[in-house]
Formats: sequence, C-alpha cells, structure tokens
Amino acid sequence: MVSPLDEATVALVRAAAALSASGEDAIREALEQTRAVTPAAWIEELLLQTYLFAGFPRALNGMRMWRRISGRPAPAEDRAAAHGNHQAWTRDGERTCAVVYGPFYEPLRRNIEALHPALDAWMITDGYGKVLSRPELDLKRRELCVVATCAASGQDRQLHSHLHGALHAGASRDEVTATLEAVADFIRPDDVDRYWHLWAKVSGK
Repeated sequence: MVSPLDEATVALVRAAAALSASGEDAIREALEQTRAVTPAAWIEELLLQTYLFAGFPRALNGMRMWRRISGRPAPAEDRAAAHGNHQAWTRDGERTCAVVYGPFYEPLRRNIEALHPALDAWMITDGYGKVLSRPELDLKRRELCVVATCAASGQDRQLHSHLHGALHAGASRDEVTATLEAVADFIRPDDVDRYWHLWAKVSGK
C-alpha cells in the first residue's frame, strides 16, 4: 500500500520519534536516513523544536550529531536571537496555537494559565511563536512530527491534543494514520493498542 506521506516526511517523523525516545545509535541511524531524502532545513527545524517536546538535552545532542553527520555549519545568525521580536512572537504564537487547537484554544489558554501564568506565556511566545511559527517547515509537518514525538515518548495527553492539532493544521486522516504506522517500532508495546483506540476516537472511525 502506498503511503499518503512522501518519503521525506516519513523520514522526518521517524527522526522525531527517535530524537524523543531513543538512544544515540537509533538517533544517528534516523538522522542518516533523513539526510538522504529530506531537505536539510526541515531537519534543522525538527531539531530546534525537539527542545519543546523532549527537552534541551535531547535537542542539543541531536543537533550535535546532525552537525557531524551532515557537515553543515550552524548559521552565522538567527532571528530567534533577536530579543526585540517578543511582540511578534506572541502575535504569531497566538495565531499558530489557535490553528492547532481550533475550538479548544480558549479552554486551553484558561487551563494552562490556571496551572501557572508563566507556562501560558512561554507556551504562546516561545513555543508556538518563536519556534513553531518559523516558516522553514510548514505547520502540518511540524504537527505530524509532534504526533510522532508524543507517541514515542508516551505522552498521552499531548498526543490526544496533537492528533487533533495535525488535522487542524491540514493533515488528512490518512496522513496521521501513516505517521503512527511509520513510528510504530518506536512506540512502547503497552501503548500501541491504546494509541490506535485514541486515534480512532479522534478521527471518528
């Protein structure tokens, strides 16, 4: 059966899963496979957004490994270092988060603020604004990568949200299904059936 995802995206979501939950050998293999078929700019954006969902240690180690594998130097500068962009990041973050969460956006904001106002501010300005609104990788592929990351790392609540988010960002049901299939070997055996049931509920099937 032909996957609804192109080869570059399949490799990218597999790299996302490896970066979030695997050891160095698996990450190296995934990055090498991704390098062969996926635009380098997409890979670097995946590595940057990894810190949001898997933490700085995995993002740093992944980027270090990518530099060695690819031979690409880091850019001389990046707009993320310009602290004067705070208002623009907040505006972009509100827009992007509203796309991902759709009708759940306002309840999300209230729920996160109730946990801690700083988490709400960081989620919008840093997460959805500074990182996930970057134009070098489209939001649909970003969300498919987040689905892969959450599934591989056992983050049930976030997986539920981002299964919806991938659909809101323009992914088809078949593309989300193909993402879960592509990363099935990274998902803990005890989680597999539960995640398929969750996806069936989200997708209405």
